[in-house]
Amino acid sequence: MTSVLVILAYLVGVTVVASLYVRKSRDSESWTVASGQMGLIMVAAGVAGTRIGGVGTYGVAGDVMTSGLWNLWYAVNTFLALALVGLFFARPYRRLKLHTVSEIFPRRFGARRCQVLTSLCVQTEYLIVNILEPYVIGSILAALLDIPFGVAVLIGAAILIVATSLGGLWGNTVANIIHCATILGGLSIVGWLGLQRIGGWVELQVAVDGALAGGGLEPGRWWSFVGAGWGAVIAMFFSATIHTPAASVYVNFASSARSERSILPAFLLGGLIAAAMPLLAGWIGMQTLAVYGPSSGLRSYSAITQLAVDISPLIGGVALAAVLAAVISSGGPILLASATLFLKDWVPAYDRMPGHAKLRALRMTTVAIGLIAALLAWQGQISSILDLLLLGFAMVVPPAVAIGYLLYWTRTTERACFWSMVVGYAGGLVWYLGFWWIETLVERGAAAPALLEWAARGVEQGRWWIDPSYVTTLIPLVLVPVISLSGGSEPEEAARFRRAAGTL
Repeated sequence: MTSVLVILAYLVGVTVVASLYVRKSRDSESWTVASGQMGLIMVAAGVAGTRIGGVGTYGVAGDVMTSGLWNLWYAVNTFLALALVGLFFARPYRRLKLHTVSEIFPRRFGARRCQVLTSLCVQTEYLIVNILEPYVIGSILAALLDIPFGVAVLIGAAILIVATSLGGLWGNTVANIIHCATILGGLSIVGWLGLQRIGGWVELQVAVDGALAGGGLEPGRWWSFVGAGWGAVIAMFFSATIHTPAASVYVNFASSARSERSILPAFLLGGLIAAAMPLLAGWIGMQTLAVYGPSSGLRSYSAITQLAVDISPLIGGVALAAVLAAVISSGGPILLASATLFLKDWVPAYDRMPGHAKLRALRMTTVAIGLIAALLAWQGQISSILDLLLLGFAMVVPPAVAIGYLLYWTRTTERACFWSMVVGYAGGLVWYLGFWWIETLVERGAAAPALLEWAARGVEQGRWWIDPSYVTTLIPLVLVPVISLSGGSEPEEAARFRRAAGTL
């Protein structure tokens, strides 16, 4: 009962706090980019909370238990992702006064097709995230409160919809300050008390080795930071880092900064805060492995909470609050970015609306997207959250690569950006669906076609090259310069654009 009360108090409290910022979100400008009035700490907490999500907390804890410390590379990639945006993209986004990442193409070329295509790529990821967030919250609340899963999903969706539609970016950012503190504080408490319970670091190492030996796992490979091979480490970098500049929510935070000088420190600080969370989660996963063993069946958020509940119900409630905070902190801003993308990119009449009508449209769209995502989460059969997220990440890579060329290579053409995104997006989707089909054949014990036997072996062995992010990265990386050099560049216009963006 103590854990339940802690969770309910946290969920109600953070939703109320975020909703109180309805007065600050008085028009579309303040709702979307906080009227450019956020300080360094708020931007840092906003991007850190948005970045980390459930994968970087309970996902890392569970993966460390099952496959080893190499999963802590997620922390490194988390920092690199936000540092990449801060160093090379956030300032141009703010100087161009963008509200969505896809607006950069009509600003440069005056054409909409790259804008719409970029929006499709980004919203593929955001659709997946918008479904997964209420799904995960619902899974936790259904088990905790012993209520039907559908009801729990609707509660999770309601939390995200109310806080986002009313509070806008202001409300989400203030909530993310609370979420980040809860995640860091909650995981630190659980990790410290769990370590004391085991008897210290040396005893933890001995217990982990014993658990690995009992489970038939190789300790040397488990303890190695490249235990899965450099191919897997590089694949994680491709999927978790390179897509980030085109994740539109970071445009919102970049444009919300009060001072251009604070943008880089804010993203670097946000990267450090976000990177600490998977490190703490992995530490707890290690302890859970030591205490319960690899065959305990503890995965996902239970890898964090079981250890905490055994310490005390109060600590268990804190741990669950940290897990939920990780999910909600990314869900709210992404829901906001989804609504903004939909209206700015797919509804031409939006830009002609008066200010109050824009704000009403943003809020109504937020509610609609949130409810549709909740319905899909309720009815959907999700076998692997991580696989879906990796697909979403991969689909955003083509516009990220194209935008990089656009900002830093004068000869980049509109035709090159468009076709590199078309081929990259389609190639990644075909790659993913192809391996999904082969995996289905393997699970059923059916033989793959002779020409695809190598792919079937890759699925069985968990090969790193089945990740679609390799395809979605390499295709635009090659196609943009090849097509651009074939003609059609406008160096003078490109130079003016780059000067406006501050990259020339």
